Amino acid sequence: MPHLLHIDSSIQGDRSVSRKLTARAADAWKAAHPDGTVTYRDLGKEPIPHLHSGTVFVAMVPEADRNDEQAATYALSVELIDEIREADTVLLGLPVYNFGAPSSVKSWVDHLIVPGLSVDPETNEGLLTGRDFVVLASRGGGYGPGTPREGWDHAEQWLPHGIAMTGLTPRFITAELTLAPVNPAMSELIPLHEKSLAAAEESIDALWPRPQAA
Repeated sequence: MPHLLHIDSSIQGDRSVSRKLTARAADAWKAAHPDGTVTYRDLGKEPIPHLHSGTVFVAMVPEADRNDEQAATYALSVELIDEIREADTVLLGLPVYNFGAPSSVKSWVDHLIVPGLSVDPETNEGLLTGRDFVVLASRGGGYGPGTPREGWDHAEQWLPHGIAMTGLTPRFITAELTLAPVNPAMSELIPLHEKSLAAAEESIDALWPRPQAA
């Protein structure tokens, strides 16, 4: 049975563009997989605890020697990795905050890098290959070639490298200039934002063809 893992990370609530994009994508996936099931995780509302000096190497601590915090950390990594293992498709909403990914997404990725669970400890090959990993990205500005802040979007640049050890390979659909409608200083960029958003929505709608009627 097809299974979707739908993850949001925006802290903007109903104002979030990335949440609107992931919702649209989830609806498209469900329409194409009417018998499919969905797991939903909201990193914006329930962020993953960050690793620290006491938990970062928990996988190297023998199970019998782990303290309560280390045991809980390892159990959470197992839970997060199992969510991916059970999914055929993973949707991630990825806004840009201060030119980078939300810290909740970084923490999620950190918890996924576990030798023996997501990475082969002998070959270093990723163990989570074979899944469609679609990232619905949104950014308030424009950081493409020729723009004043070309290359400042460090979220989209980082994620493929951050997640690479697991074998997951993200493909991005991005809407940019999302601040144009709410920032008077960017009002002249509203048409470009609308064009970018429409292109993102069109790409989402083409991801999964609906089943043909008999």
